[in-house]
Amino acid sequence: MKYAPLALTLAALLTGSAWAHGPGGIHSDKSPKVEAAFDLVHTRVFKDGDQLVFEQLVDGKAGSRVPSAKGSFAGAEVYSYVWPTSLDSGAVGFEPGSGILALALTSHPDFDDTPQLDENGDGNKANDGGLWHSHWVVLSKDASCGPSGLKVRDIPEGAKPKLPATWPGAPIYIDSPGYDLSVKNDAAQIRVPLSAVGFPKSFNYDGVTAALQVNADLHNPLLCVTSVWDVASGDLSLPATWKENK
Repeated sequence: MKYAPLALTLAALLTGSAWAHGPGGIHSDKSPKVEAAFDLVHTRVFKDGDQLVFEQLVDGKAGSRVPSAKGSFAGAEVYSYVWPTSLDSGAVGFEPGSGILALALTSHPDFDDTPQLDENGDGNKANDGGLWHSHWVVLSKDASCGPSGLKVRDIPEGAKPKLPATWPGAPIYIDSPGYDLSVKNDAAQIRVPLSAVGFPKSFNYDGVTAALQVNADLHNPLLCVTSVWDVASGDLSLPATWKENK
């Protein structure tokens, strides 16, 4: 597939757990090497009315672990449940053909990147980053990001790529769509309106749990993947398929 070299890089980080996939998503074995809150056992996408539900089931309690606050944006950590997809980046409003379009559920207490939303309802839209929230991101390769070789794609100074209307203003390919979500018991879910992704007939997907970190120097690459805890397929091959049923 197009991103096979990247898949092989990530595979080297994994525990080698067995997996199986089919119309019901990707089933993965539990691993004693992965923290239970991020140990994937089932990843799937299914339709519910006019929405797509992106779901990951873990061996422990989903969302029970969040990063410790460092007190600054520089060097801040991000914990995430991620669904890499084969959807084109243009499907949600980014420049077409920009990289791997992924849906992510994230927590990062040191900064807030959902300026349109007040998730905790306290009247302040800039203090909710530690609460789990949704993003679209475009992932690309960057050798300077260490073993993962993966980052959220940067926007170079002066560049003006096409971006979604709910882009939060950070110099990276990120969107803050404010989708409905649930982090409860063993399940992490994000509900995406089919209209938000252009009513696709089908697409492939995978599941990843990972940590990212903001560059301490606040320059490119700004946001690197620093730890890959688990990959549903074992090799980021996006083997599961969501297909519209007539």
